[in-house]
Amino acid sequence: MALPADKPNHVLRLLYWAVWFVTLPIVVASILIWALTPPSGAEVAGPLGLLQSMVRAQPVPVGIVLFTIAEIVLWAARHQLPLARHAHPPLRADLPPHLRASYERARALLDEAEMILVRHEKAVVRDLSAKERERLREELDALRASMEAKSFDEEAFLEALTKADGEIDVRLGAWRKSEVREYVEAIAMAVAVAFALRAFVIEAFKIPSGSMIPTLMVGDHIFVNKFSYGPAIPYTKSRVWTRMPPHRADVMVFAFPEHPEQDFIKRVVALPGDKLEARGGHPIVNGWEVPSCRVGVWSYSDYDSPITRHEGELFVEYYGDQSYLTFYDRASGAFPEYQGPYFVKPGEVWVMGDNRNNSHDSRMWFGGQGGGVPFENIRGRALFVWLSVSDNGMDWSREFAPVMGRPRVPPVAHALDPALEQCLKSRPVVTTPPPAG
Repeated sequence: MALPADKPNHVLRLLYWAVWFVTLPIVVASILIWALTPPSGAEVAGPLGLLQSMVRAQPVPVGIVLFTIAEIVLWAARHQLPLARHAHPPLRADLPPHLRASYERARALLDEAEMILVRHEKAVVRDLSAKERERLREELDALRASMEAKSFDEEAFLEALTKADGEIDVRLGAWRKSEVREYVEAIAMAVAVAFALRAFVIEAFKIPSGSMIPTLMVGDHIFVNKFSYGPAIPYTKSRVWTRMPPHRADVMVFAFPEHPEQDFIKRVVALPGDKLEARGGHPIVNGWEVPSCRVGVWSYSDYDSPITRHEGELFVEYYGDQSYLTFYDRASGAFPEYQGPYFVKPGEVWVMGDNRNNSHDSRMWFGGQGGGVPFENIRGRALFVWLSVSDNGMDWSREFAPVMGRPRVPPVAHALDPALEQCLKSRPVVTTPPPAG
């Protein structure tokens, strides 16, 4: 048994959805991200500058927002888009506005009936008598006729819709999706999407230690962009594609090389082939010291540390296209004045914490010999703080603090804002080390 003709072209329907609601939103979001990303190393100001800083620091969340906005705009115009008649056949010009939802529901019912009759044709013939099949056909034909009538009759349409809906429910109910099944499928799809996003796109991490102070505080919860360096295939050391190595000054999450079951977060300071040294905690790459600017004196408390009060100096470092704060603790004597030289092997990067004298990083690994992070250990690049829970409860001042991008002074250190601004304005021209010799 078949339904009346005039079926939409399924290939063109698929093309419609693929072009307008997948490809175009991705292209639009990508172009806008590209257009709004400021030049490398440029300091931006004003309303547009704020947006540009956000794009540079958080390209993935901004891209998702732009993609969603594009989807909403296209959905509002879905009936006017080319090929729309294959997915959303035009509504009647004389259709009352209050019946548009019912009219589209009628179309969905007819499509559902057609799908059941095609997929379960043998079962329908076996389980329904000829009289029942004929009655079903009559009600579906009546509904279609009321929808296509030259002069639209609201009362006749609603009566035909009610009868067809009841007939489909009675005759084809065994093959229709139950409400429970629809909920289960929706939940399963949501869980699958969540797992896919976590595995390939974005994941949440909690900061357990102070090695990245002042950029990240203990108790900060951050999002990590797992797409930055190519999405890793779960439970393997392979990636769908690779964008290695990371950029200089990237803050990234990785599996600790000595104990891969632990995740660490540090800043990239040296790439494959580089020679790395450190003097007083300041990195020297290929004989070139990363430029910095002193901001002032700052202190913080850490009651889980043998030294509860940490006082030292804040500096802004300029590295690649990034500017970020680093802290040099006066109380810590664990680090020698000079460290190195270290030579970065192919397929790895070396990292340091922004809390230079209180960080277990590449300088200290493997029994003090030093070591790098293999590419396969890298999880992703840090985005921003979405929640911060300190010893005193929720720290609302940390909400949406960027990990990459324009630095912010630590909590209760706003007296240092003018010095920070002056350092950012005095950014040196050269912020990239020379090639390895």
